[in-house]
Amino acid sequence: MTAIADAPQTSDASQKNAAPRARRGAGRFLLPMWAALVFVFLFLPILVIIAYSFNVGRLLVSWDHFGFESFLAIVEKPAIRDAVLVSVRTGLLAALLATALGTLAGIAMARNPGKWVWWFLGLLLLVSVTPEIVDAVALLPWLVFLGQDVGIGLFNDGTMRLVVGQSLFSIAIVSYIVRARLVGLDARLEEASADLYAPPVRTFLKVTLPLAMPAVLAGFLLSFTLSLDNTVVSAFVQVSGTTPWPVYVLSALRSGLRPEIAAVSTIMLVLTLLALALVAVVLKRAGDSATEIARTMAGG
Repeated sequence: MTAIADAPQTSDASQKNAAPRARRGAGRFLLPMWAALVFVFLFLPILVIIAYSFNVGRLLVSWDHFGFESFLAIVEKPAIRDAVLVSVRTGLLAALLATALGTLAGIAMARNPGKWVWWFLGLLLLVSVTPEIVDAVALLPWLVFLGQDVGIGLFNDGTMRLVVGQSLFSIAIVSYIVRARLVGLDARLEEASADLYAPPVRTFLKVTLPLAMPAVLAGFLLSFTLSLDNTVVSAFVQVSGTTPWPVYVLSALRSGLRPEIAAVSTIMLVLTLLALALVAVVLKRAGDSATEIARTMAGG
């Protein structure tokens, strides 16, 4: 009788256990499929642009045949060549400016904690989340005022305008990254340097800056990639003769996309990926784990 009574209970228990197993089995199938669809949605357009950069034809959307003529056009057409050179030059200068100012701000926040840090972080966050169109509209009259009304000719230069406009957002990013790096390190090394009567400048150059150098290099490379991609602010502050590549692409849309635009976009993509790979390598060589690398690059 006992065996007969226990049989239905065993059957019910097995049915209850089978339901979660079935759900877990469906989850193991559906989640990877959903992740694959998300990746396809995100990266398929990029792969299409890369493929069409090797298209030899008059228009980008019409495939003719495979070739490298679109890459040769980058060198042969002065307008494209000048736009690319302007983007690279201003990107490097903006990255240098953002790295210098952001590094000092990050070190100050990490080594001089207090209520002011949270206020300053709030201001940096405000810079980070403000729409670019707002920054552009606010920055243009200010540059015109400094260049024409005050008479500071430096702000009438197109390259200087682009450097200032492109470095605004990057300064906040570098500050986050450097602060995140130093907060996680032991400050007693700097205290030991001070105990050995090293001057503050020597302590900064020999101890603090080497400790922060991986984050400084990462911030520089990220700033460079962000500057290459800056479109809205650059479109507002640029002057004749200093048109960067993203703005050139926008103006070229009026006459239709051509394969050489895809070719330059492919080169820019490769530069961006190389910069991000260098960021990961620099932080990895500094001894950071994968989690710490992600945390540092995110500014947290």
